[in-house]
Amino acid sequence: MSNILSQSEIDLLLNALSTGKINVEDIKKEDEATKVKVYDFKRPNKFSKEQLRTLNMIHEKFARLLTTQLSGYLRALVKLDVFAVEQMSFYEFINSIPNPSIIATIDMSPLKGSCLLEINPSISFSIIDRLLGGPGEFHDKPRGLTEIERIIIQKVLRNILASLKESWETLIELEPTLEGIETNSQFIQLISPNETVVVVTLNGVIGKTEGMINLCLPHIVLEPILHKLSTRYWFSNTKKERDSYNTEELKKRLKRAELPVVTKLGKAVITIRDFLSLEPNDVIQLEKKADESVEIWIHNKLKFYGQPGIYGNKMAVQITDIVEEEE
Repeated sequence: MSNILSQSEIDLLLNALSTGKINVEDIKKEDEATKVKVYDFKRPNKFSKEQLRTLNMIHEKFARLLTTQLSGYLRALVKLDVFAVEQMSFYEFINSIPNPSIIATIDMSPLKGSCLLEINPSISFSIIDRLLGGPGEFHDKPRGLTEIERIIIQKVLRNILASLKESWETLIELEPTLEGIETNSQFIQLISPNETVVVVTLNGVIGKTEGMINLCLPHIVLEPILHKLSTRYWFSNTKKERDSYNTEELKKRLKRAELPVVTKLGKAVITIRDFLSLEPNDVIQLEKKADESVEIWIHNKLKFYGQPGIYGNKMAVQITDIVEEEE
């Protein structure tokens, strides 16, 4: 039925409003009373919009880290972006996976339970082709993995898990480990079909090949840290992490900085005539005695006193005292 009123209906409505037959306030109250929020008990929403937004930010970082890692690992142009973050039932996710596909089961310690990482065959076989010396393209029909291909993809998945760990470290120190690889989604019995999951979909491009990477995170796995999935918590921890990183990095660089060290054994005053007549084996008498401390200068600033000597086969100076700032 059309919601567009005809001209005659509009005229009748205006006439009723002007004569008082219809009260605008009554219509407003009736609309407010009849407002019903639709809720599907088969698909309960267990994640708030803010939690989904936080998961989106976490996996945007994951996409950036993985893009950098795979670009260097494959020596090819790689681009990964978060396409969508949505909640659905586990049954819906499993039925949306193409068959065959590369499905990795990942233990999410210290969280209890596992998640799934599904890599579209076009992406997975493109990675395998690139690592075996090919151009990184895949045009054949999807199929299962050979033993050699399985070993290769296991190594790639471990590298992916390293990026996943780093992307989550702001909220929790994850130790994700690969439990197994399956190619048929119907053999996956991870949780109950009606259990709510969050599916993070990444759109991936490797060379000229494009495909999807899906990360399935069950609600029962994330439940212990749901209170941390807030933008305020994320940004506050990210700032602390960044400030801490900058401080430590600055300390490391300062410790690696090189400074000139000069030891002044003493001074002497001679005439220009004596200076011009100096020859090898001539001796210049300094004003300091042999057992007297010498000055050690760091970048044109007196910092230490020391005693000259020999260490091994090289000349050296042993620090005996530190010059205080007042001096």
